[in-house]
Amino acid sequence: MTTTALAPLLETSRELITSLQDPGGAYPASPTFSAYRGYCWFRDGAFIADGVSSAGEVTSPSAFLDWCAGVVESHRTPIERVVAAAAAGEPVPQEQMLPTRFTMAGGPGADEWWDFQLDGYGTWLWAAAEHAARHGVDISRWRTAGELTVDYLLSSWQRPCYDWWEEHAEQVHVSTLGCIVAGLRAAAGSGLVTGTRADAAHAGAEAAMDVITSRGVAHGHVTKWLGTDAVDASLAALVGPLGVIEPASELAAATITAIEEQLCTDGGVYRFRADTFYGGGRWPLLSCFLGLAHARTGNSARAGELLDWAARTATTDGLLPEQVDGHLLAPHYRSEWIDRWGPVATPLLWSHAMVLRLAAELKEENA
Repeated sequence: MTTTALAPLLETSRELITSLQDPGGAYPASPTFSAYRGYCWFRDGAFIADGVSSAGEVTSPSAFLDWCAGVVESHRTPIERVVAAAAAGEPVPQEQMLPTRFTMAGGPGADEWWDFQLDGYGTWLWAAAEHAARHGVDISRWRTAGELTVDYLLSSWQRPCYDWWEEHAEQVHVSTLGCIVAGLRAAAGSGLVTGTRADAAHAGAEAAMDVITSRGVAHGHVTKWLGTDAVDASLAALVGPLGVIEPASELAAATITAIEEQLCTDGGVYRFRADTFYGGGRWPLLSCFLGLAHARTGNSARAGELLDWAARTATTDGLLPEQVDGHLLAPHYRSEWIDRWGPVATPLLWSHAMVLRLAAELKEENA
């Protein structure tokens, strides 16, 4: 797909994300999908903010990051409780950790969810540093929240929690550790946190990275969680855009190869081989993450192919779904999810953001 042919989708994506953003700064995961409507995830939102920031938006991602900061600061008391309990060797139970998703107003919401996830608290720090550097935004506006978030992550990064997909709370997930490494490195390197806290963030990031490389690698590639040899498409994010794994390394090459061989069909990327959600389809946003990993390693041709596939999943109205039908891993599960939550989330703002992000990456490389 040429740049000219892609332009309408990029414009639609940019307009959709900014127009659906709540006045308070939060990005709804999807405006219509029953299980997501009215909620904002720190993880998804951070990648959405990074996507529109890479497309040239300044006000919208800044507003989202302001929202994140406000939510974190409003949770000062529970954060301090978590940190103190961890320091005393008596960690609080999972249900007392911070939620992974919030209402547009920044509250926890009334619906039950698989809530304890640490990845989003790393990704919002990373997105803040990326946005500030890209557009010359004064990162100190988020310092108080950054300090609280760093303290929270340093106290708890070794704990098992749910992964990107709200699954397997009993495991320590490598993609979660990667998000934490990226966030701690970004907070310290950008000046979001300073002094002894920055030193601690650097040390914590390296300790988490040591766990990844010593316990989260099998057959030369990083793994879905510690102690398995399975792969997960979220691992591509550790190469690009998070940059946790050096793109020129053998670890990056082996990880990309494993995802390509085990999770990619005709340009579409599955989450993991055992996926049954909506029958286990391929996700446009994951094709873009894999494309970003390829772009970081210098394979812009393959990155372009993956972007083309993701773009072709758009509806005639230019809306990108969460996942697509066809080549399903577990087709007999599809109707069960449709009966439970309705059709696949369309649009999914995260999908639109990742198309923007990969397109911006390739534009920079080809400039």
